[in-house]
Amino acid sequence: MKELLIKNRNFASLFFGRLVTNMGDSIYYVAAMWLVYELGGSAFYTGLAGFLTLIPGTLQFLVGPLVDRWQIQKMLVRTQIIQAILVMLIPLAHFMGFLTVSFILIIMPIISALNQFTYPGQAAILPRIVRKDQLVKSNSLFSFAFQGVDLAFNALAGILITLVGAITLYMIDGVTFIAAAILFSLLKVKSETKSKEKQTVGVALAEYKKDLIEGFTIVFKSHLAKFLLGSIVANCAIGSIYAILPAFADHRGGSELYGLYLAAISGGALIGALGASWLERYPLGKLTIVLFFLGGTTWMISGFIPMNSLSILLFGLSWIPIGATNVIIGAALQSIVPQHLLGRIFSVTSSLGAMAMPFGSLIGGYLAGIFSSTSVYIGSAGGILFISLVWTLNKTLRSLPHTSKLNPEEVGFADESVTVPS
Repeated sequence: MKELLIKNRNFASLFFGRLVTNMGDSIYYVAAMWLVYELGGSAFYTGLAGFLTLIPGTLQFLVGPLVDRWQIQKMLVRTQIIQAILVMLIPLAHFMGFLTVSFILIIMPIISALNQFTYPGQAAILPRIVRKDQLVKSNSLFSFAFQGVDLAFNALAGILITLVGAITLYMIDGVTFIAAAILFSLLKVKSETKSKEKQTVGVALAEYKKDLIEGFTIVFKSHLAKFLLGSIVANCAIGSIYAILPAFADHRGGSELYGLYLAAISGGALIGALGASWLERYPLGKLTIVLFFLGGTTWMISGFIPMNSLSILLFGLSWIPIGATNVIIGAALQSIVPQHLLGRIFSVTSSLGAMAMPFGSLIGGYLAGIFSSTSVYIGSAGGILFISLVWTLNKTLRSLPHTSKLNPEEVGFADESVTVPS
């Protein structure tokens, strides 16, 4: 860790930039969802807000070919600056007297769409600035940047909403995005793509279409498609949780509990991410089955527990499998997929995996109005248990070895599918 952060200046710039932008994301999300809940007055509006925020993630596959071709540093800087401007429109609308639920619901998906460039951009640039044997450690650190910041700032934002209000949090948020842009501007990475002559719009679109199709072809010809089956159901459950959590927390205590439940999500995922280096020694198939069975069980039990502190603790524990497997599988793919295809592979898998989340959010908000937020909370645990079931029933998945022995053939990558030049 010391070697990466002190001796590798590029890694430090990327890491701290991600750290700061995640602060902004955490503050923004908590403030936006609570403000929508306050202005709208029901879980339906938070479900709609969750749907609109998550829907851009299903289109992340469109970003992949662009990430593989664009200068990643400039892309990261510009998206942060635009997000800062959009976030500051919320306080401006408030002070000018025209802030409505509709206005927030328009801004949220735009900011979310800009966020779709960050993850595949980071995934594509990381192998260029660290050694192959440092990828798991590097991904663990980035998961810390994501989950660790969420852990602190989700809890803090829930408290600050009560103390200073959501509008003030938006103003703080704008500053964090500007700071992230400055940090990303310090990156010095030589592009691996060859400089190209100016292209006509028709040629550029043809190449973009070719790259897009190639990304989907590689994923669906490999075993990654099998990974995605369980992921789709689980993400539907996760989407519903994010939608009903404000109402669930309000029923149990208020905005402070909302922040703490969000912090539990980040805390569990953080523990899983930090433990990934230790867990990767076990066979990936068996590890996934056991972890997700335990995770789904603790999630379900947490919904029945009347004591808030114990409920939050158990809910946090259920997110450990998600944090651990995200790091382990992500690092494995980075080590076996050629760098010129990383943007496409990561964006396609992220899009397909996230596709169910916005619909889960919409359905969760709707069902909470018919039944209760508690019923939806408990039922959503089934999505986590479903991953364990899928990997148990599929021989290919349950037989996967630990990542050090994983090779392209184990994941179903045919030689020709990963050597096509971009």
